[in-house]
Amino acid sequence: MGGRGTWSMAVEYPGMFAAIAPVCGRVTDRRLERLKNTPVWVFHGALDKTVPVENSTEAVDALTKIGADVKFTVYPEAGHDSWTETYNNPELYDWFLQHKRKAGIG
Repeated sequence: MGGRGTWSMAVEYPGMFAAIAPVCGRVTDRRLERLKNTPVWVFHGALDKTVPVENSTEAVDALTKIGADVKFTVYPEAGHDSWTETYNNPELYDWFLQHKRKAGIG
């Protein structure tokens, strides 16, 4: 439940994280406007039968609509295990290091 936990923690405590990268996570809290100032990089496997990719697509669309800083990577051949490819991607760590938490927030 790491992806779901990532979404839940970030929405519940906006400003606590410099950036988030939910991986194949189900979004249960729809207060995504709270993430307008948090960079988000979403990862999902297109063939995921545990958490359908549409769940991430809807969250990305909602964030895009409010002008949030959001990236979306879909692995066309991956199922629910999209974390292996994600965590093996050095670009993710470079991306995390580009962000700093805003002073006085969190």
